[in-house]
Amino acid sequence: MTLSLTLFRPFVFAALLVAGTPPLPADDWPQWRGPQRDGVWRETGIVEKFSSHQLQPVWTATVGPGYSGPTVAGDRVYLTDRVNEPAPQERVRCFDRSTGKPLWTHTYPCVYRDIDYALGPRAAVTVVDGRAFAYGAMGHAHALDAASGQVLWARDLATEYGVKLNVWAVSGAPLVVGDLVIFQVGGPPDACVVALDVKTGRERWRALDGQPSYSAPRLVRLGEREVVLVWTGFWIAALDPATGKVWWQEPYKPVNMILNVGDPVLDESGTKLFFSAFYDGARLYELPRDTSPPTLLWQRKGVNERKTDALHSIIMTPFVRGGYVYGIDSYGEMRCLKLTNGDRVWADTTLLANGRWATAHFVQHGDRTWITTEKGEIVIAKLTPAGFERISSAQFITPETPLRNRAHPIAWSHPAYAHRSLFARNDTQLVCVSLAASP
Repeated sequence: MTLSLTLFRPFVFAALLVAGTPPLPADDWPQWRGPQRDGVWRETGIVEKFSSHQLQPVWTATVGPGYSGPTVAGDRVYLTDRVNEPAPQERVRCFDRSTGKPLWTHTYPCVYRDIDYALGPRAAVTVVDGRAFAYGAMGHAHALDAASGQVLWARDLATEYGVKLNVWAVSGAPLVVGDLVIFQVGGPPDACVVALDVKTGRERWRALDGQPSYSAPRLVRLGEREVVLVWTGFWIAALDPATGKVWWQEPYKPVNMILNVGDPVLDESGTKLFFSAFYDGARLYELPRDTSPPTLLWQRKGVNERKTDALHSIIMTPFVRGGYVYGIDSYGEMRCLKLTNGDRVWADTTLLANGRWATAHFVQHGDRTWITTEKGEIVIAKLTPAGFERISSAQFITPETPLRNRAHPIAWSHPAYAHRSLFARNDTQLVCVSLAASP
């Protein structure tokens, strides 16, 4: 956006003279959890309340099943899905952002073996500098030309690195840092995290041992240093993005099984790191400003996944604000915790019905939280230490896929918020819903 304004400054200035007010910027959502992977939506000109309890899509597009959420870059929307006819295949797909018209599809053979919830791919497509990076459920990595879908390179990382896939397979979206694209792979003995050259797909570095998790890597600043923060199956670690050098690593080996899906989150100061897992509860670390190891401030874990303490999240990523943590517990209870010690401030059971792994996704927009639930509902809310305030809500999509041991179908995919619109999917449709305020 900055480049565009620079190139076309005379035209922008002329438009300002005519209109009298500057145009509102429209932002992309080119990767998992937004432009900075922090679950923050920074656009202006957004509705304050919904005018109806049912939002009508601007367009719909037919897709196959999957858990991966859409991403948006420029005038394109990207998504992965799966089809079984004429043979089992995963697909990377691209649609026109304004109309939903399919623009290109890349298809490759992919048989799902020994994985649970074998519906479709899990990881969002990452789009950077004209390249689209996809990571399929069985470990297939692709770099595609974002405009045409041409394959730039492809690798079967699970096979090449001898990976024993987790029960839910691969879900962590790739992270691009400079000329590297970084994946959680899980190759023994020292390739849990692998960086590939964005142009060639060749390995540039590897780091850490042990199994991968479902969490996505993220670039964060610690003091004067940028690090790749990774939460693997066995470690929480900070890596040098250029070399993979381990600045620090703290053990995190689950007592039951690897079930950390959401990302670790920082507080506003960037010095406190919070994360939560289904079986193993929550932890808070004080982060160093250098390469010293972090300090564990507290750790809390319930008796089991039903009798929980603090927060036992599974699919969603919590957020921290003003000294408090907000998230969804193992059976759908929304909670607020004190960041200082993990004590529960309040719990809410009105957002979601009680159910194993019941979940919702939070995105911050100013002082409001936008929540999309597994029921296909979008909620504008304020989350404060005083409680959960529902400002407005509406249905935006119909869940279609039943979940075993649950009475109702679910929609688990994380949406994209871009160009004052919501982009979301179920297992047959990708939809675009306008969230722009009336002129």
